[in-house]
Amino acid sequence: MAGMTRPLLNRRLAEFGTTIFAEMSALAARTGSINLGQGFPDTDGPEEIREAAVRALREGRGNQYPPGPGVPELRTAIADHQRRRYGLGYDPDAEVLVTAGATEAIAAALLALVEPGDEVIALEPYYDSYAACIALAGGTRVPVTLRPHDGAFALDLDELKAAVTERTRLILLNTPHNPTGTVLSRAELTAIAELAQERDLLVVTDEVYEHLVFDGAEHVPIASLPGMRERTVTIGSAGKTYSFTGWKVGWITATPELTSAVRSAKQFLTYVSSGPFQYAVAEALRLPDTYTDGLRAELQAKRDLLSEGLAAAGFGVHRPAGTYFVTTDIRPLGETDGFAFCRALPERAGVVAIPNAVFYDHREEGAPFVRFAFCKRTDVLEEAVERLKGLQTG
Repeated sequence: MAGMTRPLLNRRLAEFGTTIFAEMSALAARTGSINLGQGFPDTDGPEEIREAAVRALREGRGNQYPPGPGVPELRTAIADHQRRRYGLGYDPDAEVLVTAGATEAIAAALLALVEPGDEVIALEPYYDSYAACIALAGGTRVPVTLRPHDGAFALDLDELKAAVTERTRLILLNTPHNPTGTVLSRAELTAIAELAQERDLLVVTDEVYEHLVFDGAEHVPIASLPGMRERTVTIGSAGKTYSFTGWKVGWITATPELTSAVRSAKQFLTYVSSGPFQYAVAEALRLPDTYTDGLRAELQAKRDLLSEGLAAAGFGVHRPAGTYFVTTDIRPLGETDGFAFCRALPERAGVVAIPNAVFYDHREEGAPFVRFAFCKRTDVLEEAVERLKGLQTG
């Protein structure tokens, strides 16, 4: 603006431009490419859950402001889910908070618990909102890098321990991990729990892919480990498990003190959201285990389809143990720059992917890696695989 010398954008957000997801989705639309970049399903979840939302709308439940912490039916269902699945007991009135998706839960937790000068350890590569939320809270992010090892991305526990200083406030975990698909083992989480207790750290853990684990992998909530319930904020979400990402229904579970702190920040973000959808998600959380078992089997088959197709196209493939993303290495294709590769891929093959480097502070660590989503219809994945074959000859 004329005559203004100070930048308009808050300096804490100066390093963050338009998200890579917006850029690549626009590129997919412009080129008519298959979009395997952004992680949303191309089919809706269970019909009975969609009808539950319609029923809530028609009956006038949630059409006006719902209670700030979330509707009681959903908070109770969340508490029941945590108890049934993991043996974790939470009071639905004092220890459960409903949020506008996991993204708001992450933002509210970090704004509530982090002060300027605090350090936050995050596993790199990390979901892009982590960095922005740490910055908004005035914290300093300290990345600990997951590196390829034996076909997966592994955490170096010694590196994690070395990253902790007297300024460290909390560890921000994500397991199952987006974008690498790593599922932290019970042994790894036990070591993290011991470190958190030894150094008096909080843990905020993003577990939105908790039900999307493959090949017998086990999801272990760190809050279930000895000594961790009182220092952990666990984040969950309906979007990934029930394939209604647009409903934006997430939650946290934590002690009354931690929940109260996060609620203090959350109330000045959206205050409330997704009223009728909250009632539908309450019903979704009560679906039998056969639903999540079937979803897991379906996604594992899609993972294998896409992974095998990518390998046949010449990519180095890191087959994920969880989530619905495959991370690939483009160096076998003679490429080293994931950004350039992804921006050219729509014209070369009619497929869109995401460069993993955008999820790193150490961009060089992520430069050769590219992420593809497999939460799409089988025929769409088959067509994408067919198009990608051309990379070997193109």
